[in-house]
Amino acid sequence: MSAQKGSINVTSENIFPVIKKFLYSDHEIFLRELVSNAVDATQKLKTLNVVGEYKGSLNDLNVEIRIDKEKGTLTVADHGIGMTADEIEKYINQIAFSGAEEFLEKYKNDANTIIGHFGLGFYSAFMVSSKVEIRTKSWKENSPAMMWSCDGSPEYAMEEIEKEDRGTEIVLYIDEENKEFLEKARVETLLKKYCRYLPVPVIFGKKEEWKDGKMQETDENNVVNKTEPEWTKAPAEMTDQDYINFYHDMYPMAGDPLFWIHLNVDFPFNLTGILYFPKINNNDFNRNKIQLYCNQVYVTDSVEGVVPEFMMLLQGVIDSPDIPLNVSRSYLQSDANVKKISGYITRKVAERLQQIFNDNRQDFEAKWDDIKIFIEYGMLSDDKFYDKAQKFVLLKNTDNQYFTLEEYKKLIEDNQTDKDGQLIYLYANDREAQYSYIENAKAKGYDVLLLDGQLDNHFIGMLEQKLEKSHFVRVDSDIIPNLIKKDDIRKSELNDDERRIFSQMFKSQIPTIEKTEFIVMFEAIGENEQPVIITQNEFMRRMKEMQGMQPGMSFYGELPDSFNLIVNTDSKVIKSVLENAKNTLSSEVDPINHDMSEKNSQAEKLREQNKSKKEDEISITEREMLKELENEVAALKTKEDSIVDKYAASEPKLRQLIDLSLLANNMLKGEALNNFIKRSTSML
Repeated sequence: MSAQKGSINVTSENIFPVIKKFLYSDHEIFLRELVSNAVDATQKLKTLNVVGEYKGSLNDLNVEIRIDKEKGTLTVADHGIGMTADEIEKYINQIAFSGAEEFLEKYKNDANTIIGHFGLGFYSAFMVSSKVEIRTKSWKENSPAMMWSCDGSPEYAMEEIEKEDRGTEIVLYIDEENKEFLEKARVETLLKKYCRYLPVPVIFGKKEEWKDGKMQETDENNVVNKTEPEWTKAPAEMTDQDYINFYHDMYPMAGDPLFWIHLNVDFPFNLTGILYFPKINNNDFNRNKIQLYCNQVYVTDSVEGVVPEFMMLLQGVIDSPDIPLNVSRSYLQSDANVKKISGYITRKVAERLQQIFNDNRQDFEAKWDDIKIFIEYGMLSDDKFYDKAQKFVLLKNTDNQYFTLEEYKKLIEDNQTDKDGQLIYLYANDREAQYSYIENAKAKGYDVLLLDGQLDNHFIGMLEQKLEKSHFVRVDSDIIPNLIKKDDIRKSELNDDERRIFSQMFKSQIPTIEKTEFIVMFEAIGENEQPVIITQNEFMRRMKEMQGMQPGMSFYGELPDSFNLIVNTDSKVIKSVLENAKNTLSSEVDPINHDMSEKNSQAEKLREQNKSKKEDEISITEREMLKELENEVAALKTKEDSIVDKYAASEPKLRQLIDLSLLANNMLKGEALNNFIKRSTSML
């Protein structure tokens, strides 16, 4: 047969420039495409043998990759079904390329989409080649071997050749820009990435061994893949050690997984795989650790859309022929099968967690701190997962006891329900720093949860929405009587003048702490309680922390922290401090208070007279008089503050009380801590 020449039948003659230019960023996938085609051809021959159409030998069913650096070629060879001349014409020369230019422009940066849309797996070879040859012989009897060649233009040549064995060899003449694909190490890396679990042996050279002081080739073929990976086996065939060994095969540097889920379903879609729960670092969400395969051919490790967002924290492999090899993100977002698969995986993961909880709760509790972040993330992001997980999600208290949501509700509902019928969940996020607050709460018979995880702020907010009449309160957010209000709180008996003066007295002695401000408050909370207590408002603190974590909202995290410095007016030492201050200061501040009271009264009277008037209806004289009174009051207040500050600075006991409360909250540092130590020594 003489050589046949012709043009590849495409509606756009720019197919090769498009492949070279638009697919360049993903050019390494050419090897995956060619090896996958070779595997398909091999698998088809097996099928023909099973149905009795092919009766020849199957001893040579493998795929081989060869490099010839001298000739500048990379060859992918198989012993599959091969092609006849008519099949080359049909599958290689006739490319359905309708609407190509518009589509190519739209998806020019997404090689997978283009290849998948047009079935261009073979043509990806031209991304790295100046010339491609196909040497093939069909399994069909009396079919001559054929060679097809093309130099990257729409023109091709095809002729009969001598070829003894059935199958196909794709010979790539690697172009100057892609000589990396003639390097053994580079090709080996790609084969490990894309072909390590293909169902047909993939051979790349010979195995090497250390001999006579150097690495030397042996006579044994170097098979780069495992043809029957663990996820293709039935769970009954697998031992725990098999699962662990496979995990370390995929992630050599990782520790042992906590546990795993073996996926195996064939209706209404096909899906196999093994998902592992790794130990998750609270501060490091490792994503893209799940590998997606299509019939054991690696597709991607970006599985958004295939698994729910929260399951991106898992590791392992998913294999489904219902997800195309050349998958695109837009496809994943719209395909009905993919959505079903995502829902199935969510259900199976939840069922597996429930099974572990039911079968061995002790083991589940032992692993809880490692899986907590995953389960909380799932409950926050997926309502269906929340519905299932609420039965096995655990709450841990400061005594390291674990409870389900229902168990914990029963534990605290009698003692921790406030006067309004709200069930109050007390919690700490730092067992050491909040130790005294925890102990005070426990002394009242309350239980305190430990919620110190990265997602716990969000998790608390979600539970407050989901659980009826429930509220979470951090144990250091208020004084004990206010944490769970059983009755109306008894008010301090200080009058307004005393409250103002004593507030200034304490405020003046609080050391300066960067990005921190204090509000001095007076409460009558019992003579046996601490004299000075520091708290932080639950709502404001939680909002600041949550908003500071949101993208674009980090400026909230830069706002000062606001604390309440609560002075216990029932405390004997506080009563003594206040009484001494009152006796010492009264002679100086009482006249000032009297003047301020009179001027405030005059100013208030002016405001009352003019409250119904518009701004321009108030006389200039009255406005100036009001401003003068306000200035005089401010000056008197400044004078009073100066007297109070001077007195406060002379009272070491006052500063000692403040520093003790700061010390209890790990807020006394640097110079202030050093001064406290010196003062404590001198007071002994």
